[in-house]
Amino acid sequence: MEPTNKICKNCETSFNETYEFCPHCGQKAKEDLTIGVLFYNTISNYFSFDARFFRSFIPLMFKPGYIAKEFVKGKRLQYLHPAQYYLFVSVIFFFILSFKVNEFNRAADEAFKKGFELEKKVNIDKEPILDSLEIQKIKDSILMQQPVVVGLDEKERRALDSTLKANISNSSKNSINFGYDTKILDSLITIGAPEKEQLQVLGLNEESNFLARSFYKHLLKFHKQKGAGSVNVFFDTIPIALFIFLPIFAFILKLFYWRRGSYSHHLVFSFYYFSYLFIILGLLIGINYFVDIPGWIEFIVVLSTFFYLWLSMKRFYEQGYFVTFIKTGFATFVYMMLIFPASFLLMAATILFY
Repeated sequence: MEPTNKICKNCETSFNETYEFCPHCGQKAKEDLTIGVLFYNTISNYFSFDARFFRSFIPLMFKPGYIAKEFVKGKRLQYLHPAQYYLFVSVIFFFILSFKVNEFNRAADEAFKKGFELEKKVNIDKEPILDSLEIQKIKDSILMQQPVVVGLDEKERRALDSTLKANISNSSKNSINFGYDTKILDSLITIGAPEKEQLQVLGLNEESNFLARSFYKHLLKFHKQKGAGSVNVFFDTIPIALFIFLPIFAFILKLFYWRRGSYSHHLVFSFYYFSYLFIILGLLIGINYFVDIPGWIEFIVVLSTFFYLWLSMKRFYEQGYFVTFIKTGFATFVYMMLIFPASFLLMAATILFY
C-alpha cells in the first residue's frame, strides 16, 4: 500500500503523510494548537528559548570567549545568536532588578516624605525664633553699616541702595536657589495659584535662561510629588544606557584590535560578554534578595568579571596573556572614562523630561 499525501496547513504543499515536518516550510505536520504550544512558540520565536540557549550557557560561563570565537568562525546554528542571547538575558536581568528597584524606591519615597514633613514642622516651630533673629540681624547690620552711611545725604543713599539691589539681581539672575519657603509654596499650590508664581517662590526670575527654567519646573514637580518616583527616573535610564554603551565598548575593542576582524566581530564579542555580566549581576541581586551576601564576596565576584574579560579577549583575539592583560586594563579604563560623563548627560536629559 502506497503512502498517501497530505497538505501542509501553512504553505499548502503536498507531502508524504509519514513526514513529521513539511519539507517545504518546516512546519510540524501534526501539531494541535494548545496553550502549551502557543506559549512555547511565542517564547521560541522571540527569544529562541530552545536547546541552543542551554547549549550556549555552560561555555559562556566557563569557557570565556569560546562561543564568540565559534560564532565568528561560522558555527552559528549550534549556539544562540549573540543579540538574541543578550536580549533574553537582559529581560530576565531587569525583571530581577525591578524587585530591588521597587524596594529601594519605596524606601526613598518614604524618606523624602518624612523629610518634607520634618521641614514643614521645623518651619512652624522656628517662626518666633526667626522673628527675634531677624530683628537682631537688622540691628547688627545697622551698627556695621553705620560708618559707611554716615555723611551721605538722601540722594547718595538712594543711589547706593539701587546699586546694591542691581548687583544682587545680576548675581542671582541665572543661579539656582534651594532655600525657598516651603510654607508659602504649599499655600500657593493649595489655592491653585498660577505656575509662574509658584516658580518665583522657588527662586526663578524672568531673566533666567532655559536650563534654569527647566530645572525649576522639575523642582516644582519634585516638591508637589514629595519626591515620589524620583528614584525610578534614574533607574529607567539604565536599559537605555546599556544599549548605548555596548556598541561603544565594541568600538573601543575595534580600536585596540584594528586588524582583528570587522566591527561586527567585536560586536559579537561584546554581546556575549555583556550577557555574562547580566547573568552574574542577576544572580548576585537575586541571591541577595533572599540571603545577605557579605560585601567582600560581592567585591570578589564583581572583580572576577575583569579577569573573565581578560581570558575572553585572550581566547578571542589570540594574543599573549601579558599583552592581552594590558589591553584589557586600558580598554576598561577608556570605557569607564567614556561612560561616566555619558551617564551624567543621559541622567541630566532624563531629569529634563521627568
